[in-house]
Amino acid sequence: MNSLEQLKQMTTVVADTGDFDSIRAFEPRDATTNPTLILKAAAKPEYREVLRRAIREGTSPGLTGKAAMARIVQEVLVQFGREILAIIPGRVSTETDARSAFDTAALVGEARAFIGRYQQLGIDRERVLIKIASTWEGIRAAESLEREGIHCNLTLLFGMPQAVACAEAGVRLISPFVGRILDWHKAKQGRDFGPEEDPGVQSVRAIYGYYKKFGHATEVMGASFRNAGEILALAGCDLLTISPQLLGELQGSEAPVERKLGPDSARSCQMDRWALDEPRFRFLMNEDAMATEKTAEGIRSFAADTRKLEELIVAEQARV
Repeated sequence: MNSLEQLKQMTTVVADTGDFDSIRAFEPRDATTNPTLILKAAAKPEYREVLRRAIREGTSPGLTGKAAMARIVQEVLVQFGREILAIIPGRVSTETDARSAFDTAALVGEARAFIGRYQQLGIDRERVLIKIASTWEGIRAAESLEREGIHCNLTLLFGMPQAVACAEAGVRLISPFVGRILDWHKAKQGRDFGPEEDPGVQSVRAIYGYYKKFGHATEVMGASFRNAGEILALAGCDLLTISPQLLGELQGSEAPVERKLGPDSARSCQMDRWALDEPRFRFLMNEDAMATEKTAEGIRSFAADTRKLEELIVAEQARV
C-alpha cells in the first residue's frame, strides 16, 4: 500500500480543498473549505456555472446592499459544499464570515442560515460542520449551536486554551493549525524543525492527549500542513485535513507509516486538567504571543479573501 492508503487505516483523511477533481482523485471521507479555498475554486473557469447558479439562487429581490451580498456569498459557499457532498461519503465544513469572529449572535445566525439552506437542498445537517474561528465569542456561538444539533468545526486554533474551551463547550471538532504554528517559530528562531520537534506537531499531540486523558468527545483534526513529515508525525490522530499537493505526495510514496497517536497511550500522558473561564482564557491567550498573533492574522486573511470573493461575484454579475 502507498503511504496515503496506510494513513487511511489509522486516521480519517479529509481533503482540504474546494476543487472537485482533487476530491475525486483522493477519495477522502470528508472535505474542508474556507474562504481562501472557495475563492480559488470559484475563480476557475470550469466552476463558473456553480458560481453563476449560486448568484441566481442567492439573489433576493427584497435585499439590497450588504445584506444582499451576504446572502449571495452564503449561497456560493453552500453550492460548493453541495457539489462536494455529492462526491464524498462524509461531511463538508463550511466557514462563517471571519468579520463576525467576535460577534456571537451574528455567528449563530449565520450558522442557522447555512444549515437551513443545506436542508432546503435535501442535505442532512449531520453532513455539515460549521467552521467558526476559535475566539471566545466563536466558542460561545458553537456551544449554543451544538445544543441545537448544529455541529461545529472550530478553526484558527493555535493553543491549549482554545482547545480546552472548545472541549468544555461540547464542540464536535477542532482544527489545530500545525503549519502556521511552525511558520511562527521558524520566523522567530530562524531555523527549521524536524517532524518530531515541530512545534505544531507537538501542540496537536498535547491537545490529543488531553482530550483522550480527560474523556472529551471533541474530535481532533490536524490542519494546515507544510510538509508530509508533519502529517506522518500525527498518524493516528482522529482526522487530518490535507491539501491536494500533500495528498499526492503521500499517494506517490510507499514509505511505511507508523502510528504515532492512539487513545490508549494518550490516556497515560502526564498532564493536569485545566480550569477555564473567560478572564482566564483571555489571559492565557495574551500570554501566548504565537496563538494571539496567528489567530488575529488568520481572521484578517479570511476576511480579506471574503472581500475578494465579493469582488468576484460583482464581476460575474456584470458579465450576465
